[in-house]
Amino acid sequence: MNSDLVINDLHVNIEEKQILKGVNLTIKAGAIHAIMGPNGSGKSTLAYTLMGHPGYTVTGGEVWYKGQNILELEADERSKLGVFLAFQYPVSIPGVTVANFLRSAINAQRSEEGKDPKSTSIPVAQFRKELREKMASLEIDESFVRRYLNEGFSGGEKKRVEILQMAMLKPSMAVMDETDSGLDIDALKIVSQGVNTLYSQHPEMGVLVITHYQRLLNHIQPHFVSVMVDGRIVHSGGPELALELEDKGYDWIRAEVTSRQ
Repeated sequence: MNSDLVINDLHVNIEEKQILKGVNLTIKAGAIHAIMGPNGSGKSTLAYTLMGHPGYTVTGGEVWYKGQNILELEADERSKLGVFLAFQYPVSIPGVTVANFLRSAINAQRSEEGKDPKSTSIPVAQFRKELREKMASLEIDESFVRRYLNEGFSGGEKKRVEILQMAMLKPSMAVMDETDSGLDIDALKIVSQGVNTLYSQHPEMGVLVITHYQRLLNHIQPHFVSVMVDGRIVHSGGPELALELEDKGYDWIRAEVTSRQ
């Protein structure tokens, strides 16, 4: 089964405003694909649309993954298919520990319609073993999971929980929405190291990295880079494209788009 994620002519509105205006893009299985672009270009809208956020209205196009148009699936069904979203601004859930949240997420992913939840839930001993192993590989202190989810966490800690969640859910297609947002350079290195560790353990996983700046791509090396401007993918290339954008900014891309019109 083809595990590439293929986006065809995707159009998306937020309320009455059109944000995505015909996105065409393929994220290959086993590859890291970066999308860069200026503020307001539609990058985060693409991420939330792929995961099924109800506030985004698809007005046209398809997104194919593992033989299904995932736009026809609910968010939980997309998760069960292997799609994962790391949020730009993870929310806090007071009263729910990181460990309990992770186990609930895994059980929700494993659940099957018509079956007793107990029959599909991950055994406690297995969960604890996997959690300890993933935390060790990501260099996260075990005391971390006893804290309430994201309550009082720094920006870097919130993003590390996202990476830990990704490690435990084992997605086949991970979408990372501006993971570098709000991180200082030390936190950025730690989070990037976690992503690289996870990718090295699961090289068949596809990863879509959404970012404004090339600095994240100094640490998470992409195979492909695409540029989004005004709701469309307007330029694609290899990792050298990120360096060119860092050097020149986005004005030359905008000029190129204007010259085509």
